[in-house]
Amino acid sequence: MNFNRINRSTHKWASIIIAIPFLIILITGVLLLLKKEVEYIQPASTKGSVKNQPRISFEQVLIIAKSIPEAGINSWQEIDRLDVRPGKGIIKVRAKSEWEIQIDATNGEVLKTAYRRSDFIEQLHDFTYWQDNANLWFTLPLSIALLLISITGIILFFLPYYKRYKNRLRIKSYS
Repeated sequence: MNFNRINRSTHKWASIIIAIPFLIILITGVLLLLKKEVEYIQPASTKGSVKNQPRISFEQVLIIAKSIPEAGINSWQEIDRLDVRPGKGIIKVRAKSEWEIQIDATNGEVLKTAYRRSDFIEQLHDFTYWQDNANLWFTLPLSIALLLISITGIILFFLPYYKRYKNRLRIKSYS
């Protein structure tokens, strides 16, 4: 077997193997790049009435979050995280149900309630949607295969030019 045949075969089969996972990474990556611009992916942050002075307690935040039926919050166990933004005067409550509630940090008014899709898209992007360590045992080999097809692709691209160059040198040496 010659180098050119092995190179083409490696390039072809590695490309076929990584095509669908690579498309998933590519498409979700584009969506994640647009998450701040597209409200459908991630709710835009609102602004509270007074900045730099949160006045409501975490217990009040829980009571307010419980009052939003879509979020399905009954206790702290249903809350994934709190994002306190004193500079904007808001507290974001992110429920495990993927709902986000934005609360004015001063008076407790609910400013916005929306479904947050960016976390799901991120899990698809790094393949942790299917398994928590998938980014190591799946995405790492995928990255290595992508590196391999990039190298073989570059070789396949430049090899004809190199052969022509060598041919010209050989012809010049005979003349």
